[in-house]
Amino acid sequence: MATLAQRHEERRAEPMSNVARLDADTAWAAFMRRDRSWDGRIIAAVKTTGIYCKPSCPAKRPKRENVEFFVTAEEARAAGYRSCMRCKPDEVGRDHEAVAEAVKLIEQAEEPPQLAALAEAVGYAPHHFQRIFKRDLGVSPAEYSRGRRNQRAQQALKQNGRVTDAVYDAGYSGPSGFYSDAKERLGMTPSAWRNGGRGETIRWTHFDSPLGQMLIAATSKGICRLTFDDSPDSLRRLFPNAEIVEDAGGLRDLVEGALAAIKQPLAARELPIDVAGTAFQEAVWRELRKIPAGETRSYAQIAAAIGQPKAVRAVGTANGDNHVAVLIPCHRVIRSDGTLGGYAGGLDRKRQLLGAEGHRQASPELPLLD
Repeated sequence: MATLAQRHEERRAEPMSNVARLDADTAWAAFMRRDRSWDGRIIAAVKTTGIYCKPSCPAKRPKRENVEFFVTAEEARAAGYRSCMRCKPDEVGRDHEAVAEAVKLIEQAEEPPQLAALAEAVGYAPHHFQRIFKRDLGVSPAEYSRGRRNQRAQQALKQNGRVTDAVYDAGYSGPSGFYSDAKERLGMTPSAWRNGGRGETIRWTHFDSPLGQMLIAATSKGICRLTFDDSPDSLRRLFPNAEIVEDAGGLRDLVEGALAAIKQPLAARELPIDVAGTAFQEAVWRELRKIPAGETRSYAQIAAAIGQPKAVRAVGTANGDNHVAVLIPCHRVIRSDGTLGGYAGGLDRKRQLLGAEGHRQASPELPLLD
């Protein structure tokens, strides 16, 4: 799998001067919602003013027929447009170059570089560079560094099976940092993750919800599975070496919290979650948890938000790999054309979940959750 540094290089090297490759409707939608994640990827040129802008420009939006789109500012200038003095779209290219260079530095560093050093290396003030890095990739430089080290750790564990070797292969200076990062990111310890949950006790129970029977399972850290029409056999497949036990009442609080998230999502409290996946999956799941109740995002928007705009299909796959329904709200992701798309629990359940959140995608033919 290509690193983000390689993907940045590929993106800069692409022959994107062919404007026909742009999806004009998608570009217009990004322009209308002032989507910062599209800055540097499209240029909106206004025929009546002769000015080109980046999508996030705060200026009043012109009529659709007065706008044409380009991939680069150079193309817009060649067509006779001049740069907007308000949003300064020409600076976006420099920002992307700086982020790409920073990604290279992170990839090459043995130890995660400090923000100040990273910003100085690419010629930006630290606070400003933190903002543009997160705008481009969806995570901070520190989060990206941790993600890359963790990804290397997972690969090392799979390849040689020795935690001690994985510590140093991944670029950690010692075991303490490795275990600290792994517990935070993977939930279980590295050896338990590698060995199918070995050493972990996972409790489970079934409960009735307005959407049908659900299975909930949890480690000592949080909920590791919440699914519709499921059985504990799925837990045994996911965690073949863990101790899987039926709950005797200890999960009551988590069950009540899950029911509240279904019935009253706008007022539900946040519940602890213990899930693990690839670095890509976890980036998608984090982004899903940022979607406010009552709102939706498209698969393309999620892909752009995590800094991988071409990975729309992979985002859909990561959605389907979500083990914790409702709490990691994959039901809030729809297609770019506004249709619902798929849902592991079925489209009726997806409509009901969105309806409980006050979203227009709810079907009036379906009963309210109560």
